[in-house]
Amino acid sequence: MTIVTEPAGYLAQVGALVRGARQNRGLTQAQLAEVLGTSQSAINRIEQGAQNVSLDMLSRISAALDSEIISIGQAKHSHLRVTGGRRLSGRIDVKSSKNGAVALLCASLLNRGRTTLRGVARIVEVDRIVDVLRSIGVSAVWSPDGRDLEIHVPGELDLEAIDVDAAKRTRSVIMFLGPLLGLLPEFHLPYAGGCDLGTRTVEPHMIALRPFGLSVQATAGSYHATVAPREDGEVTVVLTERGDTVTENAIMAAARRPGVSVIHNASPNYMVQDLCFYLELLGVRIDGIGTTTLRIHGLADIDADVDYAPSEDPVEAMSLLTAGIVTGSEITVARIPIEFMRIELATLAEMGLQYTQSDEYLARNGRTALVDVTVHPSALRAPLDKIHPMPFPGLNIDNLPFFAVIAACAEGHTLVHDWVYEGRAIHLTDLTRLGADVRLLDPHRLDVVGPTRWSGAEVSCPPALRPAVVILLAMLAARGTSVLRNVDIISRGYEQLQERLIELGAQIETFRD
Repeated sequence: MTIVTEPAGYLAQVGALVRGARQNRGLTQAQLAEVLGTSQSAINRIEQGAQNVSLDMLSRISAALDSEIISIGQAKHSHLRVTGGRRLSGRIDVKSSKNGAVALLCASLLNRGRTTLRGVARIVEVDRIVDVLRSIGVSAVWSPDGRDLEIHVPGELDLEAIDVDAAKRTRSVIMFLGPLLGLLPEFHLPYAGGCDLGTRTVEPHMIALRPFGLSVQATAGSYHATVAPREDGEVTVVLTERGDTVTENAIMAAARRPGVSVIHNASPNYMVQDLCFYLELLGVRIDGIGTTTLRIHGLADIDADVDYAPSEDPVEAMSLLTAGIVTGSEITVARIPIEFMRIELATLAEMGLQYTQSDEYLARNGRTALVDVTVHPSALRAPLDKIHPMPFPGLNIDNLPFFAVIAACAEGHTLVHDWVYEGRAIHLTDLTRLGADVRLLDPHRLDVVGPTRWSGAEVSCPPALRPAVVILLAMLAARGTSVLRNVDIISRGYEQLQERLIELGAQIETFRD
């Protein structure tokens, strides 16, 4: 059972619950359709969140699946019951990037024409940004199958009507600063929120955007932004932090500034490249894509009808590979953006992972190289050196937590160094509840000793996305039954993760108290 409290995104939530309940009952879409007296295509649309569902139909589905799908009223947290120690098998495709989708949604504000984003990740974070866009007057319409999003930006945005609640619950709203400074001389934005990962200053964003005339004053609960008149000549920006969202903000500011803007120490990460590829379709010339120096030839006006497909998500790819690794399974993870996973795969190979890799092929955007990777059951060993993230092309900071649970399966001591976030490493010590030997050396470093004899336990979900998924994956390896409580945060970054793990053979049940 789930509680529907927000109209936006509820169809996707209901569809995920129907799909999970159907799979737990062992029914195909055709079999459920036959029971309900409808078509398989109708069931598919419901499960994709692409069809309105009446209360009568929900009641009939609940009865057919012997599962209470929804309840109207006060929201309750959802939990997962995992029966672990099972081998997984099969093939699973990596979905499109959450971070890429969020950046593209923000960048769509720059375009007065039609933007159609193909294969968008249907996750809470995306729904929140869509809610914010709609609240300020943007038309954002999902296709009938719920996979594509068509966006039209009006001549004037109504910032006074912004959905403050949705904006405050996502850190991504800070990426409105870049595009808006090219559209408005003055505006307010709510404070950015997001995961609880310790102190994450917004000052790098301010440093990146000041050369474009932005001045921001923090007022009660919001940012008050003013924009100075544009100056002629080349603008040079030196980023003090090679952050992904910081780079994206600077790129979007440069895109609507006529003339040349040069950004030094830019992130060349996957979501940044997605943004650049999209802007090129809009007519913005960008030199140096994939490097740390970008030369952007901005336009005073952008009005183009474009279609763009965000590339696949390397962090989801790492999550799915980890599921196979920690359960000692042979699974194929398809559509992995290899350029953004080379260091991770090299590190895993050093730890003894046996895997096979397909030839490269292009993603739907025609630019990103993909591969399929099959992991095989392997005897893992601790790496000789510490595992730590670096800006691209180094090991992705969002992929680092998965190495904690992998290291717990390996023979020996592994030092995991999360130097970026002050508070995230402590969340990974929850692995000890499941039998792992994980010791917090300081706020940034973990000593992980393996191999682990995993055992089931009840754990409250950490208030950070990646550590929450790490705990879930460890539960797949743990013999017996585990319970992961308050898992709503996982839907911020993953689309139907537990249902897709079920398709690989995992035994996961969603429940509410």
